[in-house]
Amino acid sequence: GNYSYWGRRNFDRHFSEWRHNYGMKCLGIPNSKHFHDITLIEDAVTLYNKIKDQIDSEQFLPDLQEEFEDTEGNVLNRRTFEDLARQGLL
Repeated sequence: GNYSYWGRRNFDRHFSEWRHNYGMKCLGIPNSKHFHDITLIEDAVTLYNKIKDQIDSEQFLPDLQEEFEDTEGNVLNRRTFEDLARQGLL
């Protein structure tokens, strides 16, 4: 922040320079293409939080999303399958 760039070429070059990289590192944000052309720190932090939430929601959860099939062909998630197997119902 707090630096001016004269011309589009210098502005675009800034995103691959050490100053931009260091600023992103200080904010705790990884330097990626998502943040190209973002000029305000608040906007960068907001975008990073949005991307982080989206990645967290897309993460694979084996207890809920891994599927097992019993001998009768019923499809169950892992937690239900293991509970029924422990109870001897499968």
